[in-house]
Amino acid sequence: MPHVAFIGLGRMGHGMAGRYLDAGFTLAVWNRSQAKAADLIARGARWAASPADAAEGADAIVTMVADDEASRSVWLGSDGAAATAKAGALAIECSTVSYRHALDIGRELRGRGLVYIDSPVTGLPDAAASGKLTLLVGAEPADLEAARIYLVPLSTTIRHFGAIGTGTVYKLINNLMGAIQIAGIAEGLAIAEQAGLDMNLVLESIETGVAASPQVLRHSRRMVARNFSGATFTSALRHKDAAYAVALAESLLRDTPLVGSAAVQAYERAKAYAPDDDEGKMIEIVSRPKGTAT
Repeated sequence: MPHVAFIGLGRMGHGMAGRYLDAGFTLAVWNRSQAKAADLIARGARWAASPADAAEGADAIVTMVADDEASRSVWLGSDGAAATAKAGALAIECSTVSYRHALDIGRELRGRGLVYIDSPVTGLPDAAASGKLTLLVGAEPADLEAARIYLVPLSTTIRHFGAIGTGTVYKLINNLMGAIQIAGIAEGLAIAEQAGLDMNLVLESIETGVAASPQVLRHSRRMVARNFSGATFTSALRHKDAAYAVALAESLLRDTPLVGSAAVQAYERAKAYAPDDDEGKMIEIVSRPKGTAT
């Protein structure tokens, strides 16, 4: 029976870890807060005292943490998973990290005898819990085939972009475009509100118009209603992903990425305003009428 170590039980990771129990795998879990693992433990998962404890004996180690710093800590820290992982184990990074970090951590883990795959995901927490994520994979073809048994329980779609790091490149592109779209719809709705338009008509027009991307559809009505309950993605995380994407763009493009940089600046403000709240609160920042004190 395959044995998985799952590290990071946040909004996405909790549901993803549960999918391995659904699939009949044995599972060890670690998270900074043990309380988030209570129901998984009740279902048969083993609580691990550290990432190193979780990784011991695992066939695959899957991480879903916030950023580069957290990823480096759970893999290479004093109690990191790499300290106890057996040679040949799969190291599957599902976190959204920077491109440079994906390359660096991949090289480090491969040097320790592990098989590294970057596999960030797209989808909301309900998709994570039901195994309907899309996985964006960077890996050698043979390594992807070896990992497929551990990826299928999480996903309905696996997109292989190429070598290590390429899955992360696309994920950063995806999340930068999301940041641009969310900031754009917030600004557009704020203009409509301050100009006195019928907001029901505005929403109907947006939803049936050419700008109706999934991000726009998901956020527009919530923004107008100022309904930010059940946050699925925070301003701080959107800012982090956009900043990673712009750093990558600056390393590849001749000209400064003006639109991406503007999105980073917008989410820097949103992060300062409400870092752990829903990213849709961008509307509250841009909707103040002209002449209002900052």
